[in-house]
Amino acid sequence: MADITSLGISEWLVAQCRQMGINKATPVQENCVPAILQGRDCMGCAKTGSGKTAAFVLPILQKLSEDPYGIFCLVLTPTRELAYQIAEQFRVLGRPIGLKDCIIVGGMDMVAQALELSRKPHVVIATPGRLADHIRSSSTFSIKNIRFLVLDEADRLLEQGCTDFTKDLEVILGAVPAKRQTLLFSATLTDTLQELKTIAMNQPFFWESQSEVRTVEELDQRFILVPEKVKDAYLVHLIQTFQDEHEDWSIIIFTHTCKSCQILNMLLREFNFPSVALHSMMKQKERFAALAKFKSSIFKILIATDVASRGLDIPTVQVVINHNTPGLPKIYIHRVGRTARAGRNGISITLVTQYDIHLVTAIENQINSKLKEFPVKEAEVLKILTQVNVTRRECEIKLESTDFDEKKEINKRKQMILEGKDPELEEKRKAELEKIRKKKKQFKEKIQQSLERKEASKVQRRIKKKKRRQERQAATKQQ
Repeated sequence: MADITSLGISEWLVAQCRQMGINKATPVQENCVPAILQGRDCMGCAKTGSGKTAAFVLPILQKLSEDPYGIFCLVLTPTRELAYQIAEQFRVLGRPIGLKDCIIVGGMDMVAQALELSRKPHVVIATPGRLADHIRSSSTFSIKNIRFLVLDEADRLLEQGCTDFTKDLEVILGAVPAKRQTLLFSATLTDTLQELKTIAMNQPFFWESQSEVRTVEELDQRFILVPEKVKDAYLVHLIQTFQDEHEDWSIIIFTHTCKSCQILNMLLREFNFPSVALHSMMKQKERFAALAKFKSSIFKILIATDVASRGLDIPTVQVVINHNTPGLPKIYIHRVGRTARAGRNGISITLVTQYDIHLVTAIENQINSKLKEFPVKEAEVLKILTQVNVTRRECEIKLESTDFDEKKEINKRKQMILEGKDPELEEKRKAELEKIRKKKKQFKEKIQQSLERKEASKVQRRIKKKKRRQERQAATKQQ
């Protein structure tokens, strides 16, 4: 790997990189940064944890420092957590030039976001859905003069048949200028991205890691063949083994549904494992809190759906466990890429059932490597099997008892989103209206009390007058 100075970036950027411990340029940075600095569009594909974010952040900051204005760059990403992580890199590297950034994601106050956008930050990092909402509903900002458009995890954003992003991207692409630099980065090159090579772009530069292996060499990839019904017992045993041997290790467990994620979190907590869940049905504040607790090692175990499979860089993660075998090889690549990042070692273990053999074969063909079997003490698993199964059923019953109310709340939130409303904002409005109602009620009560006091005072005055009149009359009779 070449020295960071070979990228052709300014001295102040080199100094910032060195402060962050970045002294050597990775292959994706070495190949893509000079091309971007030359003003060319770029599509880079490299392994997870190979420094793709810095490969576009560095040249953008270099160009911004030469001609600063807002809004200079727009970065689109598929997940909210990844948006915050990218923003953090921009802030740290762009501190010397007073970089102003703005994060536009769902689950947050739209009014506050609109206000931030109107202040013209240098860089906007957004998820497509929320940014498209702002473009449709607001005229206080414009992205017609941006210099850079970045699509991070571009394969997910441009996935064919992915209705999540298609309409929103159409709105965004209609609002950005035709004359711009477009940068696309991903760990997996899909057919959609391959087709982009035929589109006329601005002196396009395409770079793909030449290595046939799609995962890094430092990653030890394992599997355990388990019967479907005893999968949870194997999971509990694995976590117990790792925590006994390596107390400081952090573990991410991936599962395929929000419900499974919630149940596994409840199950592990019953066994006194410090775990926290992360899935799309959680409120945004809860998602941030869960991730913050895991990053700071307050909790050593994160159970997550694929919202956490892309881009997240947490250095302490040593183990990734796939509770279900991913249906697509690229999902596997992104999941296991949460460990063994930036030259560190890591281990991934996939729990493979009798129904998943063909999926493992597809994964091995894609990564051009064979998964090795992870040794497990079957007798130890059998000891806890009954206890795990009983506890899981108890957790399912407990979840079902609260499920009805949660479903009502979720359906209510979905309906609001479909109507173009922000659920978080609506909650704030309701709270404000409740405060106003309480104040009105208190005001009415005060007025009522005041009227009652006045009425009581009038009655007392009448009584006193009557008493004085009677006294005078009595005095007159005596005379």
